[in-house]
Amino acid sequence: MKEKEIIKSGSNIAVIVAHPDDETLWCGGTILENPFSDWFVACLCRKNDSDRAPKFQKVLSILRARGEMGDLDDGPDQLPLAMQEVKKAVLELLPQEKFDLIITHYPSGEYTRHKRHEEVSGAVIELWQEDKIRTAALFTFAYEDGNKQYLPRKQASAGIQIKLKEETYDLKYRIITEVYGFPPDGFEALTTPKEEAFWKFDTSLAALNWLEKTRNQ
Repeated sequence: MKEKEIIKSGSNIAVIVAHPDDETLWCGGTILENPFSDWFVACLCRKNDSDRAPKFQKVLSILRARGEMGDLDDGPDQLPLAMQEVKKAVLELLPQEKFDLIITHYPSGEYTRHKRHEEVSGAVIELWQEDKIRTAALFTFAYEDGNKQYLPRKQASAGIQIKLKEETYDLKYRIITEVYGFPPDGFEALTTPKEEAFWKFDTSLAALNWLEKTRNQ
């Protein structure tokens, strides 16, 4: 499915992610190729990070998006957060309750494994089910790493797969390496996908059922 068939011009879209760079890695090309939509990026961690926070603001300018950052704990121990804390953080960052589309993490994350990705996905889906945020559709990122067997790549069966234009990918890669400053031989640069993939949910119940199924795997 091509992006022009799924992102309507003028759509009001929220991208809800755990970290500054997630918005670029997993859906930056889709944002760049749809400049006539109103994009808002809610990033739940690193607001007080003196390195990453200003870089995130520069990236928003390149993406022509608005955004806000939160400061959920993102320490190396990755201690689990209470779901209510994550939900509260999401609601505090969003500028409104209703969107045409919300995009967020896959319930089990994009690679093995990062708790914050999983927690953000679960919080967004539960908030939708509770009618605390409203959207016509929800996309989750669709990537996997074969349980650490290889770098993250699109899930082959993902319902939406977008092959980026060459110039779009080049800009996306430069955001990762030149703005965020990740080394060319590092995880982020090597991972940066040329094809972006998503699962689409039209109802909160369908998304919640998918979440529960994923949690039980």
